[in-house]
Amino acid sequence: MATKTIIKPAKSPTAVGPYNHAVKIGDLLFCAGQIPIDPKDGNLIEGDIKAQTQRVLENVKAILEDQKLSFQNVVKSTVFMTNLGDFSGMNEIYAKYFTENHPARSTIQVAALPKGASVEIEVIAHF
Repeated sequence: MATKTIIKPAKSPTAVGPYNHAVKIGDLLFCAGQIPIDPKDGNLIEGDIKAQTQRVLENVKAILEDQKLSFQNVVKSTVFMTNLGDFSGMNEIYAKYFTENHPARSTIQVAALPKGASVEIEVIAHF
C-alpha cells in the first residue's frame, strides 16, 4: 500500500482551516484549493480577478516547486469562481502558467469562497 505523505511548504501561506496544502500518495500530488492569500501576512490580496488569479497560481506554484514539480506535471485542475463573468480575466492569467500540454480542467461558479476570495484553484499533479 502506498504511503500518504503530508506536504506543508515553507513558502505557502498558513492553511485557513484544518487541512494540509497537499498530500502525496504514490506518484500523485493532491493540492488543496488555494485562494489569493499573501504568504507574507496571511491576508487576502486586493485586486481584480487577474490579480487574484495570479496570487492563487503563485500559491499553487509554491506547493509544486516544494515537491520539485511544475505546472507541466499538473494533470487536473478545478477552478472555483464566484462570478463566471470574470472567466476571461481568470483564463488570461491561467494561460500564462499552463503554457502547453494543458491539464483537464473544470470551472465551477460557487456562491462564496473563504475570506471573500473571487477565485480558488486546486490541482492534481503527477511525479
